[in-house]
Amino acid sequence: MALKATIYKAQYNVADLDRHVYLDVNHTIAQHPSETEQRLMLRLLAWGLKASEELVFTKGLSDVDEPELWNKNYSDEIELWVDLGLPDEKRIKKSCNKAKQVLLVVYGDNATAQWWQQHQQKLAVYKNLEIIQISDASLVEMEALLERSMQLQLTIESEQAWLSAGKGSCAITPVWLKRAS
Repeated sequence: MALKATIYKAQYNVADLDRHVYLDVNHTIAQHPSETEQRLMLRLLAWGLKASEELVFTKGLSDVDEPELWNKNYSDEIELWVDLGLPDEKRIKKSCNKAKQVLLVVYGDNATAQWWQQHQQKLAVYKNLEIIQISDASLVEMEALLERSMQLQLTIESEQAWLSAGKGSCAITPVWLKRAS
């Protein structure tokens, strides 16, 4: 018998003072059976970092041809492609060719350092690619905030993020490995 997804509900308030984006939305998110709670929270953080009413969660782990999040315009063109993890160069090339802007959110401190060392020069050619790293310590703090039904507040200022929920809060400092040029 196949395992079923776990459903989470999040009332999410985002105040991005850097981009002047202020949203209050409700998300229903399915956690794939193979997905960790830290990765689920990372998906929510990634949405908040690029928050817009058009940015939606996709099938993600259930469909290898889709990112975790995307923003499509009315012509079905991909404005923003958001992926998590340490993909191979082939996937990054595919996403950069399909989307106007690509955000890759990497995690796993030790694995990221090795991955970045191997891929840094090759990825420099992708002008529409941004890569940020979220530390393992931040992931542990975000996981502690997880509840089946939660109210989240994300405040972003000067490239610092503060995530608050009923269980507490945590400060997140994304490290920019690559900015779009």
